[in-house]
Amino acid sequence: MTDIDELFRNNRTWAERVRAAAPDFFEQLALQQRPEYLWIGCSDSRVPANEIVGLLPGEIFVHRNVANIVVHTDFNCLSVLQFAVELLKVRHVIVCGHYGCGGISAALANSDLGLIDNWLRNVRDIQRLHAEELADIDSHDALVNRLCELNVAAQVANVCDTTIVRSAWARGQELSVHGWVYALRDGLLRDLGTVVSSADEADTIRRRPVAPVER
Repeated sequence: MTDIDELFRNNRTWAERVRAAAPDFFEQLALQQRPEYLWIGCSDSRVPANEIVGLLPGEIFVHRNVANIVVHTDFNCLSVLQFAVELLKVRHVIVCGHYGCGGISAALANSDLGLIDNWLRNVRDIQRLHAEELADIDSHDALVNRLCELNVAAQVANVCDTTIVRSAWARGQELSVHGWVYALRDGLLRDLGTVVSSADEADTIRRRPVAPVER
């Protein structure tokens, strides 16, 4: 049996297990999706959105990329955000990074990595913005983890600055944007306390200090 064959076997086992617990699950799922959450996370294979928060398929809409970045030139991410906000009417957008992120570490290393260097410039901009604070951190792991937190906070602000989210608030749609960090070492989420639920709050988010959280 090849590795790919094993994936199909795992899929059948999973589908049978789900049907045993809820016989009409897939029939109902096929009708429509009604998630209340959009998860913008890192592509890291160790950070699966559904499993982390204990939700079933259909309960969370997901976009992932290296280092969970939201930039206004990324039409892939913005299309997902628009679909989630305007069509699915999600009530929460969650930007979730994770400690020990390889993308963050690569940005700090400032090595020549080729194409991805263009993407990681977004993280290096955040590094420069917080250079004074980061310069006082002696441990490399602690430096990576702190920049993970600062990156999530910056991406929360970027989400809030999109025309998609601003328009949703302008028409009175209930929508909150959250910043979380996931710890691989214990499987727990940390809330950065950067929740934003209105345009007025969004106007101040970039000026708010981002306190380090208990890791």
